[in-house]
Amino acid sequence: MSDSLHIVCPHCLAVNRVPADRLGASPTCGKCHKPLFDGHPAEANATAFEKHLTRNDIPVLVDFWAPWCGPCKMMAPHFVQAAAQLEPRARLLKVDTDAEQALGARYNIRSIPTLALFRDGREVARQAGATNSAAIVQWARTHGA
Repeated sequence: MSDSLHIVCPHCLAVNRVPADRLGASPTCGKCHKPLFDGHPAEANATAFEKHLTRNDIPVLVDFWAPWCGPCKMMAPHFVQAAAQLEPRARLLKVDTDAEQALGARYNIRSIPTLALFRDGREVARQAGATNSAAIVQWARTHGA
C-alpha cells in the first residue's frame, strides 16, 4: 500500500489524498470540509459512480437496487450497517437501477438487489439477492474489501 490514498468525497466528488495511516482518523474533504466517511452508503448517479470507481484507491462495494423492490428495501438497513463496519477500508455506493438504467445495462444487472465489488475500476466479485449485514461484510472482506 502506498503512503497516501486517493479518496473521492461522497458529497462533492473531489478527489482527496489521504495518508494511509490517517484513513481511520475521520478525514474530511479538502474542498467541502465534510467527512470522507460517515458510516453510510453514498447514493450514486452515473457521474458519481464513474468517479468513485476510477479515482478511489480503496475497493468500492455497490448495491444495485430499485425503489419498488421489496428485497432491496429489506436489505437497505443491512447495507447501511455494513457501511459502518467496512468504512474506511471500502466505499459503499447505492445505484438506483431505475434512475440509472444505462449502468444497470452496462453491468448486466439482471436481478436486484445485486452487490458488486470493484477494485481499481474493475469488477472483482458479484452476488445477487438480499442478505444481512454480517453476510455482506463477510462476503466483501472475503473478496478484498
